[in-house]
Amino acid sequence: MSLLHVKSFEDYKETYKKSVERPEEFWSGIAETFKWRKKWDKVLSWDFKDLNVKWFEGAKLNITENCLDRHIVERGDKPAIIWEPNEPGEAHRVLSYKQLLFKVEQFGNVLKNNGVVKGDRVCIYLPMVPELVIAVLACARIGAVHSVVFGGFSAQSIADRINDAKAKLVITADGGFRGKKVIELKDIVDDALGQCKSVEKVIVLTRARIPVSMLKGRDVWWEDEIIKVETQGNPHCPPEEMDAEDMLFILYTSGSTGTPKGVVHTCGGYMVFTGYTFTNTFQYQLGDVYFCTADIGWITGHSYIVYGPLSQGATSLLFEGIPTYPDAGRFWDITDKHKVNILYTAPTAIRSLMGFGDEYVEGKDLNSIKTLGSVGEPINEEAWEWFHEKIGKGKAPIVDTYWQTETGGFLISPIAGITPEIPSFAMFPQPGIQLVLVDENGKEIEGNDVSGNLCIKFPWPGMLRTTYGDHERCKKTYFSTYEGMYFTGDGALRDEHGYYRITGRVDDVLNVSGHRIGTAEVEDAINKHSDVVESAVVGYPHAVKGQGIYAFVVGNHRHTDEPDLMRGDINKTVSRIIGAIAKPDKIQFVSGLPKTRSGKIMRRILRKIAEGDTSNLGDTTTLLDPEVVEEIKRGAEEMRSK
Repeated sequence: MSLLHVKSFEDYKETYKKSVERPEEFWSGIAETFKWRKKWDKVLSWDFKDLNVKWFEGAKLNITENCLDRHIVERGDKPAIIWEPNEPGEAHRVLSYKQLLFKVEQFGNVLKNNGVVKGDRVCIYLPMVPELVIAVLACARIGAVHSVVFGGFSAQSIADRINDAKAKLVITADGGFRGKKVIELKDIVDDALGQCKSVEKVIVLTRARIPVSMLKGRDVWWEDEIIKVETQGNPHCPPEEMDAEDMLFILYTSGSTGTPKGVVHTCGGYMVFTGYTFTNTFQYQLGDVYFCTADIGWITGHSYIVYGPLSQGATSLLFEGIPTYPDAGRFWDITDKHKVNILYTAPTAIRSLMGFGDEYVEGKDLNSIKTLGSVGEPINEEAWEWFHEKIGKGKAPIVDTYWQTETGGFLISPIAGITPEIPSFAMFPQPGIQLVLVDENGKEIEGNDVSGNLCIKFPWPGMLRTTYGDHERCKKTYFSTYEGMYFTGDGALRDEHGYYRITGRVDDVLNVSGHRIGTAEVEDAINKHSDVVESAVVGYPHAVKGQGIYAFVVGNHRHTDEPDLMRGDINKTVSRIIGAIAKPDKIQFVSGLPKTRSGKIMRRILRKIAEGDTSNLGDTTTLLDPEVVEEIKRGAEEMRSK
């Protein structure tokens, strides 16, 4: 155990108390465990009114020295990255810390050869392959700002992000694999670049071996550029010295309409926060194999596949494919094959795999698992129990992590094997996170057995610093609702023991006949029905109640035979768990829900369908399965016509 681990529940309480009473002393102690070129002059200066936050002011570092160089002496030959490809028959790859550093330095020189200098923005649009990790770290190595775009976004979405960041260079691949599909990444980039004047070069990785168009003077092959570096004779790429508050990356939030919102994270505080929360929350021990199933295109992949684990010398497993290809046992096959110790995934994936039945788990050796994790949304009780019993064999703790793109890392979560766990509760704030619940007027709600809007009243090192190119937008979005506080946008309850439960987005709270009902609460009740795989609940205009409750439900098979009986069963279940006021007014059975690959349900699409406004659903190409939207629209129209 180290300074980065709390050792008992009593230790957690003492650590948390110190972290909120003497936050600068606490975070300074954590920061001392990292490698700095120059130590800070001041731990923290901050002003939420003008949103001016600086951690470890005056410090100099390069985050890749912490993720790579500092591990070489003791862990150089240990696995840094294990890569599992989309096709089970294709050989997996293992990169040691020494090999990963070599490849990062090599590609850092490729970027320099192609005109990239400190401060330039680089857009990365790659599949989940080791080269994605290499590209991210190479940018950080030379001081370039990376903007990773999930490899399922449309050309327009890419163009918007490139233009907002004024990216100089794009890194992509000929194509990528996702289950049975081949995604033509280079073609999508080509379509985007017609609108992008800032891009000077495109580096193309060979992955799918499909025909692509290569423009002379702009497009170059990754492999050819590596050969050029090799012929230059000096593979070393010295790490650029960065200020703690220099930009590390921009990550655009998904799901909103209009101009994309580029969340900016900086080098020093983000490194300290992700490294600490990774090690402490999962209670990571050197040698553990850690498998996060997210995509690096989202914040989970940035913080808890790349920077958090690698800064701690961990072995991080990344997976190119999807959990149901070639069958619904893929996660369990990977866990068995690589003897995974920590598995971190999304509730939507858990519910989906649970719906396929236990036969895909049977016969798989999951005894290596020590810790399970959940991310993306609150995990409902039934999925929690299945995950705990079937995957964790009743012995592995589950850390149900609550956090956001904007927070950089975990805000609320159990600590594995240390703090208590209750299904569907996020439980306790992380050390250093000063949570408050406020009412609609911003007045703090004290005590336990209360609920309100969830805010943070004091800075933490991993928090966003701005939205790229528009600081006022950042202040207005996150810091203007309640003066002097960061507003998460979520509601929460704090029970009689002080345990936190997230009740959902405040705009996902329905007002039914004057009663405020959280959509997450209704979904949790519906999901408890034995024939329900998962559900999504939204509000729609109701002539009598103000808002009605519209439920989109993925069932097993029985509902197709007797849908009205199934609707009655669901309503009775909801009535029993919450009360008659929470019964859905409309229940539409669907084969799937519109989700991003990270497992987020796109409720804005469902809300528009429920309201009967399907003329402009926004960009649906970012979804895992865009075709499901058309099916849902047809089903809604049929329900309205009856």
